[in-house]
Amino acid sequence: MDFSNIKDTHGKPVNVIMLVLTLIIGVFTTVLNQTILSTAFPTLMTTFNISTATVQWLTTGFLLVNGIMIPVTAYLVGKVPTKRLYLMAMTVFLIGTTVAFTANGFAMLLVGRLVQAVGVGITMPLLQNIMLTIFPPNKRGAAMGVAGIAIGVAPAIGPTLSGWVIDNFGWRTLFGMIIPIVVLVLIASLFFMADVLPDRHPTLDVPSLIESSIGFGSLLYGFSEVGDKGWGSPVVYGAILVGVIVIALFSYRQLHLEKPFLELRVFKTGIFTLSSILGSISNMAMVGAEMVIPMYLQIIHGKTALESGLTLLPGALLIAIMSPITGIVFDRIGAKRLAQLGLGILAVATVPYAFITATTPSIYITVIYAVRMFGISMVNMPVTTNGMNALSQDMVAHGTAVNNTLRQIATSITTAVMVSVLTDVTNANKPAHALLASDPLAYKHAFFNATLSGYHAAFWIAVGFSTVGWLLAFFLNTKMPSGKVVMDSKEAAK
Repeated sequence: MDFSNIKDTHGKPVNVIMLVLTLIIGVFTTVLNQTILSTAFPTLMTTFNISTATVQWLTTGFLLVNGIMIPVTAYLVGKVPTKRLYLMAMTVFLIGTTVAFTANGFAMLLVGRLVQAVGVGITMPLLQNIMLTIFPPNKRGAAMGVAGIAIGVAPAIGPTLSGWVIDNFGWRTLFGMIIPIVVLVLIASLFFMADVLPDRHPTLDVPSLIESSIGFGSLLYGFSEVGDKGWGSPVVYGAILVGVIVIALFSYRQLHLEKPFLELRVFKTGIFTLSSILGSISNMAMVGAEMVIPMYLQIIHGKTALESGLTLLPGALLIAIMSPITGIVFDRIGAKRLAQLGLGILAVATVPYAFITATTPSIYITVIYAVRMFGISMVNMPVTTNGMNALSQDMVAHGTAVNNTLRQIATSITTAVMVSVLTDVTNANKPAHALLASDPLAYKHAFFNATLSGYHAAFWIAVGFSTVGWLLAFFLNTKMPSGKVVMDSKEAAK
């Protein structure tokens, strides 16, 4: 593709290759932090003398702030020049990382994580907006496939990298190794970032901002607490109820504002709605497995955090290889056949996990996981690009924010459901405590079988929503995107 005709909003030529490279490296570094502490919790609990529930806030708080920031980014993208916004986001992320690196207590570490999350909540949607703006619709598949390396692979390798760093260097290195990379990205941004997104001068509707923050924050918090407190906890159902009510009020307000804070009318475009649902299902399948499989390997097989992370590494590498390839294929054949094949592979490859035993070889787990990731690579970025291609250019920022928010909520719900199903089935099948005194070996065997029943049930849930996704893929559009960019929603409606 000829990049010489791509110019910024000031009419100056853009070095597209270096701009994209700067974006990818920066976003990969920020998104990596979503999962990089997953195997560091035991070390941090010992270091700061804190409980499991307390240390979990390093992830819960991060995801809450990240989720709240994603809708806000739709406003920022139209208000703040692209280069300045990216520099601001990476600077905020650098400040948060430095605070976490130098933390002398848990409170300071948590503050660092929350500041990091502000930066991540801006950079990830910003990357997608830029790629969807500077590339025409018939080239966006390849472009978004490259973006998928950062968005899809970084969280997948987080647990493996975290386990290796913790075993060899210590928890501070998890943050210290990121600082020089972010500094280099900031320096590169001064030279290669450009104002490529149009400034639409949106007005900030403060009530909408407050409703968005409270609604999405409460909903995400409620689901994040299910694993620790259970569905019957007043904290859980109270937070979810508040979230649902406030999001309903937020949605009503957006649909009645002339210039909404977040344009929910993107859901009127059927292709976008279906594509967003399929992307969410694919992401749910990936995150659900990334959560349950390490638990199975560590509890049933007795593996270390690093060993369980290494079991998932080939799948993460496969999605890194396949993401750009499936993007190119999307540009040629569209999303329908890719999604059908990918979700079909995902559903079929999840079934063997529903029959795992205490003696299932680790290599079997690794191969099946890699096959699942191969299927996911055919779905994640292609259906996202397909949905965005159905929107006019002035709706892309809102579509990106809505799509990412939907995925964040879907992922939280999946995690809550799979953990609760695993726990409830295990508890329902575990042996009576009296057996422990009379026959300890029989108790241990029965408890292992009860735990395995929990894993089987959790994976049948994953088979279920993967199959639903496969069926929905048959309703996707077959029309290929043209090279024409539809600039506004009025033109798109014609």
